[in-house]
Amino acid sequence: MAQMPIGTAVGWLAQRDPDRPAITHEGRTVTRSQLDRRTNRLARAYAEMGVGQDDLVTIGLPNGIEFYESCIATWKLGATPQPVSARLPFREREAIVDLVDPPIVVGVEPGTHGERRCLPIGFEPDAALDDGPLPERTAAAYKAPTSGGSTGRPKIIVSGQAGVTDPETPRPFGQGVDGVQLVPGPLYHNAPFMFSMQGLFTGNHLVVMTRFDAGHALDLIEEHRVSWMLVVPTMMQRIWRLPESGRLGRDISSLEGILHLGAPCPPWLKKEWIDWLGPEKVWELYAGTEAQGVTIISGQEWLDHPGSVGKVRDGTMKICDEMGAELPAGEIGEVWMKVPDDRPATYRYIGATARSADGWESLGDMGSIDADGYLYLADRMKDMILSGGANIYPAEVEAALDGHLSVSSCAVIGLPDHDLGNAIHAIVYLDPAAGPTSDDELRAFLAERLVSYKIPRTFERVDRPVRDDAGKVRRSALQADRAT
Repeated sequence: MAQMPIGTAVGWLAQRDPDRPAITHEGRTVTRSQLDRRTNRLARAYAEMGVGQDDLVTIGLPNGIEFYESCIATWKLGATPQPVSARLPFREREAIVDLVDPPIVVGVEPGTHGERRCLPIGFEPDAALDDGPLPERTAAAYKAPTSGGSTGRPKIIVSGQAGVTDPETPRPFGQGVDGVQLVPGPLYHNAPFMFSMQGLFTGNHLVVMTRFDAGHALDLIEEHRVSWMLVVPTMMQRIWRLPESGRLGRDISSLEGILHLGAPCPPWLKKEWIDWLGPEKVWELYAGTEAQGVTIISGQEWLDHPGSVGKVRDGTMKICDEMGAELPAGEIGEVWMKVPDDRPATYRYIGATARSADGWESLGDMGSIDADGYLYLADRMKDMILSGGANIYPAEVEAALDGHLSVSSCAVIGLPDHDLGNAIHAIVYLDPAAGPTSDDELRAFLAERLVSYKIPRTFERVDRPVRDDAGKVRRSALQADRAT
């Protein structure tokens, strides 16, 4: 089938199977027909408030059915959803709203942003508004997520892809048509947003979690016979840390595939999941929200190239030194990406300028490409630690620490040191059920996995996970808090 506007696809799916579940959240389910009619009425309410073709609509709703309804209503008007965290502090949201200048802000109390129209959580459109089909419209950009970036200032990444979809074509990585998809991640992040919407547009029944919980995720997989899910390594580790009797006793036979991305996955953890599910079901993707370059690797391919995030194709990536010279195979440098000349731009920024040189762009990642063309990531350039003249990549140390059974979450940073320049410092959240674990125990564990100069000089215990549900950690903020 040819591509059609997203709003049209939602209606097409409703006509084909009106009573099939579309979205389930915390025990409530809406059918395809209910979703289509509800969003038709909501779109008319938005239109009365000034939302029109190619406007950006800031949506600060938590995970749930209402989030999807707001996005679909926006698309039905030919406008673009611009998701932000529902827990975003006022000043951060205000900076984004100033950049975007949306006609409405969804998910905040009226009056929050001055004269700008704000709709609270639970907003109900006038019941007198028509819930029949609207005129067909297509947004020039189908999404506009936000990134704080390394500067701490907000930037909007407006997609170069129009708001169209093909509801009959399966997506890759086992994300098929008319399946059941678990949505465990926060929807204001690009990947959970993008892949859950792709699932919805191809008729998948979305089972949405308010917040990720490892045991509850397995409950939902069993209950709803989930066929596909997107996860990040933090979620993979939390599931793997569940008591073995409970985890291995679950019926997860319905899973046809998982895709993980968002952060480097410790090789030991990846291997455990491949052994658990089978290599044909485990996929990994590396790309920025900007999508200038993408690598993909299957579980079987990863077993042949352990640690890689996939093969570089079409000359879309290269590794360069600090002076911009391309490095030979196997050497670590900065990852530069380029959209092939015969393809359209994949994004545009609002509030930022791309770091570019001769048509190539960098997102600040470090890595290497081997002689076979496979990409291996090291870390973010801004997070690299220079200690005693050696370059140390926090992700490598964190991956080793994560292998300790007592460690639930960790982050590694550099702290100023008069002798080394920077001393390696580990911030760890230990499993409360694991019992006390000494610094010496952690050092001994790491000594079997890392060269001595990469082992943290100091360890700090914290009482909550270091990473959020999307697996993100802002090391610069952790470092600033401890360097003062």
